[in-house]
Amino acid sequence: MPVRVVVTDGTVADCSMAGELIEGIDADYLLADRGYDTDNVLEHAEEAGMEAVIPPKKNRKIQRKYDKNIYENRYQVENSFLKLKGWRGIATRYAKTTTSYKASVQICCVFMWLNIL
Repeated sequence: MPVRVVVTDGTVADCSMAGELIEGIDADYLLADRGYDTDNVLEHAEEAGMEAVIPPKKNRKIQRKYDKNIYENRYQVENSFLKLKGWRGIATRYAKTTTSYKASVQICCVFMWLNIL
């Protein structure tokens, strides 16, 4: 279930906001795709006491190991995005302002938590 939402411009890399998303979250693991395999994200996860379960990028000089069994649970994250994008206004970003778009995403997240979606 989504616990935090950050809306950025379309040209901002997702991994640049990972620190803000991780901060204050009490979790054992950080599951993310290869796009989040940056030293900065790994440092934030370590500071937060999380084990980063992120496949290494192919161009990393030193390939890190990650728990593939735990990484298999990442499908749940993708399912959450699938539910969010099921709302046409969120998938196509009809909202004129960032504030109203973020509010729409938050409302959808509340519905997910209430098991209405």
